[in-house]
Amino acid sequence: MENKEPILKVSGLKQYFETSGRFTVRAVDGVDFVIYPGETYGLVGESGSGKSTIGRSLIRLYTPTAGRIEFNGMDISGAMNRTDMGRLRTEMQMIFQDPMACLNPRKKIGEIIAQGLDLHHLCRNRAERKAMVDDMLEQVGLAPEHADRYPHQFSGGQRQRVGIARALIMKPKLVIADECISALDVSIQAQVVNLMKDLQSRTGTTYMFIAHDLSMVKYISNRIGVMHLGHLVETGTTEEIFENPIHPYTQSLLSAIPRPNPQVEKTRIAQGYDYKAQGVDYSKGIQHHVGGQHYVLATPEEFSRWNKTRK
Repeated sequence: MENKEPILKVSGLKQYFETSGRFTVRAVDGVDFVIYPGETYGLVGESGSGKSTIGRSLIRLYTPTAGRIEFNGMDISGAMNRTDMGRLRTEMQMIFQDPMACLNPRKKIGEIIAQGLDLHHLCRNRAERKAMVDDMLEQVGLAPEHADRYPHQFSGGQRQRVGIARALIMKPKLVIADECISALDVSIQAQVVNLMKDLQSRTGTTYMFIAHDLSMVKYISNRIGVMHLGHLVETGTTEEIFENPIHPYTQSLLSAIPRPNPQVEKTRIAQGYDYKAQGVDYSKGIQHHVGGQHYVLATPEEFSRWNKTRK
């Protein structure tokens, strides 16, 4: 994977929001990572850590405050011309968290799925448009006749399948899935994630999977980035993160995962993390290489201390 050229390079990304003349929210504060073609990069962290903000900055729903974003050889971090913006809108797509709020209740499912095709004039005629919509509906496990129904006639899981179909019909190179399963029942979550993996194996699409459910992230992701307070505190392959978590925040997240074994669950102790009490200052940390693709944000003293604790 490392031998490939990354499809997405993010360097020093900052996304600030001014709430008043005196106060600025630093939602994302200097984040670096890369995503390779065909992989799933999981982004995890508690609510408010900056995960969704990164996704919205990448797809340019927000204009980045600072930093560089390079997508498929194109700089998308600054001002963009009409041609580059049109290319970005077709090659990068997003699946949103709430499957009902992101679908227009006044439009039929077929119109919703074909919206991108219509905006970018990707179909020669209505027959080709209908064939593409019908094929996409079948790929996500729905029937072609569903195209004439409205969003309120579907369950939450079916509506999220519509959201997936709307994104993938554009044949994107990168799909940002922003908490796309958090509003669904657990059994439906598994169905949707399995569908996404199946579609990825068929189309080669790259995913950025944003979630707070570590068990699901472990199942779907090749590599994982851990976010806390706008900083990427640890990143590595799924095995590296789960088998050798270095940062105490990552350790606290993993310790909170319930175990399916009742005997093990009885003795599981969730580890707390208070960065202020531990004197951790993310702004003073640098990325330390643990091994392989594993990096952790820390000062030299913190890195030495945390590494000794793990050994």
